[in-house]
Amino acid sequence: MNTLTHRWLCKLRGMICLFILSISTAFGIKWDVETINGIRYVPMRDVRSFYGITRENNHGRGKVYEIPGEKKIQMQENSQDVYMNGLKFVFSYPIRSSSTKGLMVSTMDLHKILNPVLRPSYISNKRPVNTIILDPGHGGHDSGARNRISREADLNLIVAKKLAKKLKALNFNVILTRDTDQFLTLQERVDIANQYKSALFISIHFNSGGRSARGVETFTLAPAGTSSTMSHNVRNDALQGNAQDSMNIALATAVQAELLRGSAAKKAGYQMIDRGIKRARYSVLCTIKHPAILVEGGFMSHPQEAVLVASDKYQNFMADALCLAVQRYRRSLNAKTANNIGQPRRNTQKSR
Repeated sequence: MNTLTHRWLCKLRGMICLFILSISTAFGIKWDVETINGIRYVPMRDVRSFYGITRENNHGRGKVYEIPGEKKIQMQENSQDVYMNGLKFVFSYPIRSSSTKGLMVSTMDLHKILNPVLRPSYISNKRPVNTIILDPGHGGHDSGARNRISREADLNLIVAKKLAKKLKALNFNVILTRDTDQFLTLQERVDIANQYKSALFISIHFNSGGRSARGVETFTLAPAGTSSTMSHNVRNDALQGNAQDSMNIALATAVQAELLRGSAAKKAGYQMIDRGIKRARYSVLCTIKHPAILVEGGFMSHPQEAVLVASDKYQNFMADALCLAVQRYRRSLNAKTANNIGQPRRNTQKSR
C-alpha cells in the first residue's frame, strides 16, 4: 500500500468513526439513540421531526409516514424493505420497534440512505458531473448470462452505445470501457474510469436467476460496517468507493425511479417489477473514485422478459431511462429544495 492510499484510508476510517460517535447530534439536532443487538437506532418520531413529516398512519403491520403530495415512507418491524414514494430500498439493518418509541431505523440507514434520498442537495461532498463512464458488463469470452435468443454481453453493449449517443447529444463527455466485443478484467474497467474527473460510473447488465425471477434492480457499494444484500458477512473496513456512499444512493434512486415510472417508461408502456435498490461489493464498485452504480435491466432467464430485453424497443427505453436518470441526478444535487424519490416536491413555487 502506498503512502497516499494509506493516508486516504486513515482519513476515511476517521470520518466513519466520527459519524458513529456523533450521530446523536447529526444534522444539528439531538437524536434519541438506542443500541439494539449491537446496532444503533433512532426512533422514526425523531426522523419525522427533522424532515417535517406531518402524518403517521398504520399500514397493515407497519407504518406510513408522509408529507402529503411530497414524501411517503412505508416500513414495518423486522423488515429491511422500506418504500419511499413507492420505490423499494433494501436497508442494511431491519426496522426495529420499541414499546415507548415506536418504529426505529438504524443510524447507518438514516445517514446512508434516508438522508441522501430525502435531501440530495445537502450531500456534503457532491461535485459537478461532466463525464459519464459507461461500462457494458462482460465481453469477449465472458458472455455473461445467455439464453436461446441472446448473450448478455451483446445486450449490455447495445444499450451502452444507444445511451452514449443520447448523452453526447446533451454535451456530456462519454467514455465506454469497451466499445467492441472484447474482454476486460474488472480492474481494467475501474482503471479506465479512474482516469477521469467530475464523472459518474454506470455498469450496465442483465440478470439471470430462476425462471420466475423478473424485474429491475440497482446496486450501490455496501457501506463499511454492513453486509451486502446477498451476504451476511460484515466488512468493517472502508473501501475507496465508500467515499461516495451518499452520491451512490442518490444516483441509484434516480436510475430506479426512471426505469420504473419515469417518462420513458410511461411512453413505452412498461411496468417493470421493482426488485429494489440494493447493496453489494462488486469489484467495479469497490475502488471506483466516482459515484457509481450497477444496474440490472431485466432477467434473461425469464421466458417473457428474455424476449423483452432482446427487443430494440426495450433497449431504446432503457437508454432513454438511464439518460433521464443522469439528468435527474444532476438536478437533484443542485436543487435548493430537492426530493429525489420519484415525485416532485410541491410548495408555493413551481417545482423543479
